[in-house]
Amino acid sequence: MTDDVLAESVPIQVFIVDDHKTILWGLQRLVESARPHMQVAGVASCREALFASLSSKKIDVIVLDLDLGGQSSIEIIPFILQNSTAKILILTGDRSPSVHRAAILAGAKGIVLKDESAETLLQAIKQIHAGEVWIDHRLMDRILDLLPGQANQKSVQEVAQSKDSELTAREREIIRAVVLQRGAKGIVIAEALNISEHTLRNHLSTIYAKLKIRNRIDLFVYASEHSLDQDAEI
Repeated sequence: MTDDVLAESVPIQVFIVDDHKTILWGLQRLVESARPHMQVAGVASCREALFASLSSKKIDVIVLDLDLGGQSSIEIIPFILQNSTAKILILTGDRSPSVHRAAILAGAKGIVLKDESAETLLQAIKQIHAGEVWIDHRLMDRILDLLPGQANQKSVQEVAQSKDSELTAREREIIRAVVLQRGAKGIVIAEALNISEHTLRNHLSTIYAKLKIRNRIDLFVYASEHSLDQDAEI
């Protein structure tokens, strides 16, 4: 049995956080409808209930309402990440790129708007569980425009050159493919590279480690600032 088949046979444990009981109920039913691929690990309607569950439950993905009781959930993301291995998917009705940027920089792996389809939410859960980032491609450019530039800092440039030298030709090719297909699903990028999605994830993990970055958003920024989106040969 391959790693991919084994991973698919184990349900994704989803913890849902929303302070509206009706929405919470609906999200529970939605996730449970995706059995056997995923199941509800627990629910919470406030941050305190979430915190109490972090150490006592096996959680793979946390679907986190951005607004809990009138308070932004962005400020609790670092605490969640320090106390859990779960990946965070933000659910929000806020379309502000600056808010989305703040959530990503805080450590969220994806953002789904509340008016998106049920299928979109389920796909986002699967994708971030697989190690990808989920952000609406229509908002990607606007979010990236708000990320801080560092290309004019000499010390950063020197460090970047050192990191770049560790990349293989194949890794540079993969970076270019990921950047050119901004917002595409991992399977689409993998097919363009004639590799499996599992192999792509392995390559990306190695690239992230070499460049000391966390996800595809960081990779887009890094590649743009250091011309890695232009110098790879395909």
